[in-house]
Amino acid sequence: MTIQTLAKVATLTLLASQAALAQNADRKFTSVAERDGQLEVRTSDGSYFIKPYSAAIIETSFVPQGESADPASHAVVLLPAAVKTTLKQKGGSIEYATAGIKVTITKSPFCIAYAYKGKPLVAEKRGYIHVTDDVVKGSKDIHKGEPRQLEAIEFALDKDEALYGAGERAVGMNRRGYRFTLYNKAHYGYGEHSELMGYTMPVAMSSKMYAIHFDNPQTGYLDFDSGKNNALTYEAIGGRKTYQVIAGDSWEDVVGNYTSLTGKQPLPPRWAFGNFAMRFGYHDEQEARDTVAKFIAEDIPLDAIVFDLFWFGKEIKGTMGNLAWDKDNFPQPERMIADFKDKGVQTVVITEPFVLNTSSRWREAVDNKVLALGPDGQPRTYDFYFGHTGLIDIFSQQGKDWLWGIYKGLHAQGVAGVWGDLGEPEYHPTDVRHATGSADQVHNIYGHQWAGLVADGYQRDFPNERPFILMRSGYSGTQRYGIIPWSGDVNRGWDGLQSQPEISLQMGMQGVGYMHSDLGGFANPVLDDELYQRWLQYGVFQPVFRPHAQEEVPSEPVYREEHTKALAREAIRLRYRLLPYNYTLGFDNNQQGLPLMRPMLYEEPRNAKVRAMSSTYLWGKDFLVTPVLHPGQASADVYFPANSAWFDFYTGEKQSGGTTGTTRAIALSADHVPVYVRAGAFIPMSKVVQTTRDYNTRQIELHYWHDASVQAGSGKLYDDDGLTAQAYEQGKYELLRFTSTLRDKTLSLRVASEVGKQYQRPERGIALSVHNVGAAPSSVRVDGKVAVFAWDQATRLLTVQMPASDQANRSVDIAL
Repeated sequence: MTIQTLAKVATLTLLASQAALAQNADRKFTSVAERDGQLEVRTSDGSYFIKPYSAAIIETSFVPQGESADPASHAVVLLPAAVKTTLKQKGGSIEYATAGIKVTITKSPFCIAYAYKGKPLVAEKRGYIHVTDDVVKGSKDIHKGEPRQLEAIEFALDKDEALYGAGERAVGMNRRGYRFTLYNKAHYGYGEHSELMGYTMPVAMSSKMYAIHFDNPQTGYLDFDSGKNNALTYEAIGGRKTYQVIAGDSWEDVVGNYTSLTGKQPLPPRWAFGNFAMRFGYHDEQEARDTVAKFIAEDIPLDAIVFDLFWFGKEIKGTMGNLAWDKDNFPQPERMIADFKDKGVQTVVITEPFVLNTSSRWREAVDNKVLALGPDGQPRTYDFYFGHTGLIDIFSQQGKDWLWGIYKGLHAQGVAGVWGDLGEPEYHPTDVRHATGSADQVHNIYGHQWAGLVADGYQRDFPNERPFILMRSGYSGTQRYGIIPWSGDVNRGWDGLQSQPEISLQMGMQGVGYMHSDLGGFANPVLDDELYQRWLQYGVFQPVFRPHAQEEVPSEPVYREEHTKALAREAIRLRYRLLPYNYTLGFDNNQQGLPLMRPMLYEEPRNAKVRAMSSTYLWGKDFLVTPVLHPGQASADVYFPANSAWFDFYTGEKQSGGTTGTTRAIALSADHVPVYVRAGAFIPMSKVVQTTRDYNTRQIELHYWHDASVQAGSGKLYDDDGLTAQAYEQGKYELLRFTSTLRDKTLSLRVASEVGKQYQRPERGIALSVHNVGAAPSSVRVDGKVAVFAWDQATRLLTVQMPASDQANRSVDIAL
């Protein structure tokens, strides 16, 4: 028997064993037919509709007898392509296949199983079933009272596969063993563990490199084998019985395919990659002006200032819903905003979906039918922390028009970004009625709809501008609206910091690339300088750099003691030096769905020991980062992935990951967390600017980490004006591609420029630094001409100045 035959037998055996575990004896196959680009499989209790979106994405919908199909999806935006499929009937089974995914339907006992390129992925266990919600009366879960019936879809799992997904949680990277509530809910002051937070998603991802997205926003549960019976179960109060299986050859493919299905994140404005001034909150104009002035005086870069709820009211309670500047404390907001803009600082203001009956807009909201209703058809009002309130019906045309009118007015004043807070919604009684459904039916898409309102408004009224939408709640696919989500009101403690890498890594895997934390921690008046320093040092390598906290202890570095301020300045300045690299990460996220923060799973998908790892992660493709998560640490355990050399970003010291990956204790410095760069990596950097308004790529620093083990390397830099929506699609961009080749003792570096049709390539100088050069080169040629260079024996650093040129292609040849 040949190796190929053995492999085929092994695959068939796996499929057979999977089918045996995954079956529903009560469901009987009756017929199959292929029509209109999908397969219809009829059973004794309903019909399955199986539809490919691409070779690696396939959708299955079950419609029980007596029900009709609901075609509406809040998550999916990809149109099903004309995918070539094959249909084969083999006695007791049917195979429906694309070039990638194969669906095998076993007739008796009935079973549906999925494989990708011959590799079994997952199979329905009992498929569509009813289950009893066993939540007891008085519990803290979403449903209080008597048990109720839920509709569920059950899958069979391999006994050793790790699971990820379910949105924003802090339970450990491998989330198997939990039954997660699907009900967006803020968790104030959480620390290292939180099972329910503000941004849940009905998506499961497996270490076998597939994802299942359950295409239904209604409240329920996602059970990651909590019963230890090798079952993955999606449970909901009602709605669609639709899911998509997404596969790929790598994690980059899986997440890229998922974001093709649900939408890619637009590139934010470049200032979003800068530093924010923010606290709870600035009480008046003078406080805000003094803060911005202090950043400039202290030589700490700044790009935005964010106003919490005091912009519209003097008190925390009783004023929510005013949504207009308090003219006593902010007498000339337009002038203040314009003055900030002249300094390169953008203004962002908080808004909430609640209108209190004590606010100045209460009567306006009622008269304009803006608010969600109760069972009696009148605006549903209730008490919560901030006062007696109604809730904007973001699903009604009146609610959308009213709220967008407010945003449009703020835009006219110069406000550059929207902060949407409490968008779970924070308190959402089950008897509230919205234009498109009950509270529990639409609760999980409230933030999604809100972000969509802002994105759609910008596209319609300000089509050339990129929106900035800071929100803590969303749903599958909200990334396509440009949401910049944060991880909520985290405790200002080491326990709060410890959960942050996991949260951002998981959300990036689920398509939400900009999940980040309130740097320094938000909740509780804790003054811990070491914690603050380490959190900001981690923040350099997370998607958005935004310290924020309760005002009793300052969140802004300019108000901290001198040593802490100096370390914060150093971190922020590094953040700005990395703008070319970081902005390019945003471009890759926009084009390919690639997360900015990536788990070690991306690097070593088949290495079981990294499946649960979040302590060391990748920032983009080429940085290896290990945050310092405990007080008083003298060293940190850094994991070095296999098959690559890694260089200390600060000292140049080389580490090897060996052939299997290795963990080493690395001595810590007070001024940074451990950061390493991959051998063969290009890292474009720039000089520090006070604000990204002054950033350009006419002069860049290009760092290359040479190693004899690397025969070829590559990198890139994306550039545009930082403001125009869809600049790349409009041809208003430049893309620099960097390559290296090592042959014999000649290291050749190339820079190639691709310029969009509506863009002018600048004349550019490049300060090239080649790291890990063991001896002075015998010669260096730039664009074919002998060039002057410098080599430092102690640091093993070679530096070459490439003179300014508007050439599309540049070259450096180094004779080592």
